[in-house]
Amino acid sequence: MELNIAVYNMEWMGKLFDKNGSLKTDAKSLQRAGDLAEVVKKIDPDILGIVEGPDTTKSASKTASKQIKAWANHFGLAAEYKAVHGFPSRGTQELCALYKSSKVTLAHKPTKAQNKNPFNQPFLIDTNEELIKESYAHYRPPLELSVKSAAGGDELARIIVAHAKSKGIFDRVDFARYEQLSERNRRKLFAECASIRERCDQWLKDKPERHVIVMGDINDGFGKDYYEQRFNRSAVEILLGDVWHPELILKSVIKDKPKVGKYGWTPSTSRYTDKLTDDKLNVLIDHILVSQGVAVVDTTIWNPYLDQETEEKTEAVNEIKDELKRAADHYPVSAVLELP
Repeated sequence: MELNIAVYNMEWMGKLFDKNGSLKTDAKSLQRAGDLAEVVKKIDPDILGIVEGPDTTKSASKTASKQIKAWANHFGLAAEYKAVHGFPSRGTQELCALYKSSKVTLAHKPTKAQNKNPFNQPFLIDTNEELIKESYAHYRPPLELSVKSAAGGDELARIIVAHAKSKGIFDRVDFARYEQLSERNRRKLFAECASIRERCDQWLKDKPERHVIVMGDINDGFGKDYYEQRFNRSAVEILLGDVWHPELILKSVIKDKPKVGKYGWTPSTSRYTDKLTDDKLNVLIDHILVSQGVAVVDTTIWNPYLDQETEEKTEAVNEIKDELKRAADHYPVSAVLELP
């Protein structure tokens, strides 16, 4: 089956809803909510992983799924779209997904066995490489999804939608404290991605022919920045897998190796301001990774500042250029996948 999947960090989407879970009606909120909808309409995904979606309350008086569906209905997205969410996070940003129910069905299917590190429970990882495991917990538990054809039959794929720990330091601190917090945040990022990678290994070892997809805002790239050189690894490389088990390695849907230049990474999915230099840097931190059996037919990074590969893609991105710039501080990544 051929599927068009995408991942989109919608930048605090919960701020577009009131405390009861209804869309806010002020002009500014409606403008941004409408821009997000126009972007999704243009991508027209069969499955959309949403990062920084609206929150789910402990009482379930409002849920990410209901709010996403209300937004989709209000702005005229296809009526066939349904939404799914997973474990509530400890904050107000949730991981959820939108999917075309005429083509696929998605179900939150968390691993619950205690010896399998459930994503909503603390887990132990040796991030210091001192043969002592430290306790970590996912701030936003990754969303585990089982994908089936709408026509029924066997499972087509397993998907994990993730939002890994930010590396950013947002407090006013001195250099010594900045260094301490940077190292702490990087180790937590590594720990969360090691936990996700562990799940991928479990799935693929249990059923080698299984199709596995990991997508989300990983807050890290493939390159060797200062801390990646210090630790000799990056969070994305942890997700990709172990070279000693090539059959289990995940591959990026991006065809060519990203390049680093004066203004950061090309391609890129977001940009940030360096705290020390005040420079704006382009970053590639939103990713879609797939297992070996998944064929990548085509990929688009919906960044209006990028040179696109074809005239067709350039035209498609230009049609929603203004919406992309206004909608969020990230740009979506989409890929057409063939699941044999």
